[in-house]
Amino acid sequence: MYFFIGIVVFIILASIKQVNQYERGVKFGLGKFIGIMEPGWRLVIPVFQSYQKIDMRIKAVDVPDQEAITKDNISVKVNAVIYYKVSHAEKAIIEVENFYYAVSQLAQTTMRNVVGEVNLDELLSGREAIAEKIRLIVDKASDVWGIQVDSVELKDVTLPEEMKRVIGKQAEAEREKRSVIIKAEGEVIAAENLAKAANTLSSSDGALHLRTLSTINDVSSDQSNTIVFAVPLEILRAFERIGKKE
Repeated sequence: MYFFIGIVVFIILASIKQVNQYERGVKFGLGKFIGIMEPGWRLVIPVFQSYQKIDMRIKAVDVPDQEAITKDNISVKVNAVIYYKVSHAEKAIIEVENFYYAVSQLAQTTMRNVVGEVNLDELLSGREAIAEKIRLIVDKASDVWGIQVDSVELKDVTLPEEMKRVIGKQAEAEREKRSVIIKAEGEVIAAENLAKAANTLSSSDGALHLRTLSTINDVSSDQSNTIVFAVPLEILRAFERIGKKE
């Protein structure tokens, strides 16, 4: 009697399975899916029933460097990280053999395809848009597996050394171009201001003489400067004739 009771107690204890709060259990009876085991202690009858636990937390999967060729035939290496979680535990077990591996492979393939659809400039300047496009494609394709993709982040884009040099020269040329444009704009503004000043001096009586006296005063403040006045020759000859008459 006690033997049978002991066997029953042993079977009951062996049948108790614990599902943690962040997990769900996919339960099978005689090989068929019969339900989802919620968190807590649950009974799984040995031999007749089985189950598999699924972690429902968000997972971060590192997508390794992928060789890709952009639309303008530039070879690049791109890596990323994808954040996803299981939304339907039964699909993640029934519809795909290993959803961890499947999502990783799908992300790698999708990333290469999307990079091949854009130019290098678009890849470097529009990472967020490209990452969002990858996320939408992977999320849609993995929906049948019960996977929800939350986000995709492009971590790094590695260029060949010769392309880095070309981009560096292009950036330097662009900086020089902006410098020349700014300098030219400054000269135009200065010329306009000088023209306005000349018009003002020529239209006002005595303004030119006042400006001349102001300039002489500024120059004479430094004793090392020498001021040379250019006097017309006719004036000198006039003074000479006056001296002879006297």
